Amino acid sequence: GALVEIWQCDNNGAYLHSGTGNRDKRDGNFQGFGRFLTGNSGEYYFRTIKPVAYPGRTPHVHYQVKVKGQDKFTTQCYVKGHPQNERDFVFRGAGDAKARDLLCAEFVPLPSSKIGELSAKFDIVLGFTPQA
Repeated sequence: GALVEIWQCDNNGAYLHSGTGNRDKRDGNFQGFGRFLTGNSGEYYFRTIKPVAYPGRTPHVHYQVKVKGQDKFTTQCYVKGHPQNERDFVFRGAGDAKARDLLCAEFVPLPSSKIGELSAKFDIVLGFTPQA
């Protein structure tokens, strides 16, 4: 029953908000965000584009998880092995190499795809304090 939300820039590096610096290049066909209510075992899925870099940032997808009665959790998912990761200020600030690796997903070809689609798995594990 967790609500998982994502948002990311389009293939031109433009976000769907008024503060994006390159609004004139925004892809009007790209929604830029998604929302999914998880099932009993916590599964969720989204269909989107592989994230791209934009000036100052490595490719990433923003995540926010909301669970009733808990503070919302916000993180980012990065492309595993992307050469810009180690130069990204947010990625570098996420702890040691082992911790940063937990924020990465490998984008691999989807075997059944005839058009070159990719698949990635990004598990988010949240711990909760029992309420009195």
